[in-house]
Amino acid sequence: MIKVHSVEEMEELGERVGSLLGPGDVVILTGELGSGKTAFCRGLGRGLGVSATITSPSFTLINEYEGRIPFYHLDVYRLDGPSDLEELGYEDYFYGEGVAAVEWGDKVRVLLPEEYLEVRLEVLGEGLRSLEFIPHGPRLAKVVEEVATCGY
Repeated sequence: MIKVHSVEEMEELGERVGSLLGPGDVVILTGELGSGKTAFCRGLGRGLGVSATITSPSFTLINEYEGRIPFYHLDVYRLDGPSDLEELGYEDYFYGEGVAAVEWGDKVRVLLPEEYLEVRLEVLGEGLRSLEFIPHGPRLAKVVEEVATCGY
C-alpha cells in the first residue's frame, strides 16, 4: 500500500506507473468519488508521453490521447453495465496497441483481458490517499514491483 499526500503526489505516482506501461496494458481504478482516480490518470498519461491536457471523460465516456503509444482514458461510472461498453467497441481499447485506463473499472471486470492492473484508491483524510496495486498477470507484477521502489 502506498500513501500520497497531495494531488501532485498522486499525479507523480501515476506518471511513474505510466512510464512502465506498454501496448495492450489495461489499468482499472476503483474507489469512491474524490479518491483521486482522474488525478492518477493525468499522471499516467504524462508517463505515456501525452502532452495534451488530460480531462475526466465522465460525460464523454472515452477520451483518446496520443503519446509514445495511444492512451485511452475511460470513465464507466454512468454505464449500467458491461453491455453498454460492448456497444462502444471496448475491444479496440482493451486489446489494441495503446494503454487503457478505466475509472470505475470494477463495473466492467467481465470484459477485461486476462492480464490487467487494478489500482484501489481510498480517501484517508484531507489530501491523504492510499493506493493498493493488484497485478493480474506476471508482466504487471513486475510493474508493481518497480513502483514499490519509487519511494512513496
